[in-house]
Amino acid sequence: MSALTVSKARKVFAETVNRVAYTKERVMVERHGKAVVAMVPVEDVELLRDLEDRMDLGDARAAIAEAKKKGTKPWSVLKKQLGL
Repeated sequence: MSALTVSKARKVFAETVNRVAYTKERVMVERHGKAVVAMVPVEDVELLRDLEDRMDLGDARAAIAEAKKKGTKPWSVLKKQLGL
């Protein structure tokens, strides 16, 4: 993965976008020596979204299993407990 400073990235933005889009290179953009953003191919973002969706699905399944095991409370009871 290559790295650019923010000022350099600003100067070569269009070229960097093309490198990322067509060669699938990942580029880290740094400010004061610290990474602040990354330019990645859209396929990387789609993969990340898919992974997040799978994690959310796993969390939802775990919550449903817990609710079946421990039971649930009616919304009216929860509202009263929370003072709503």
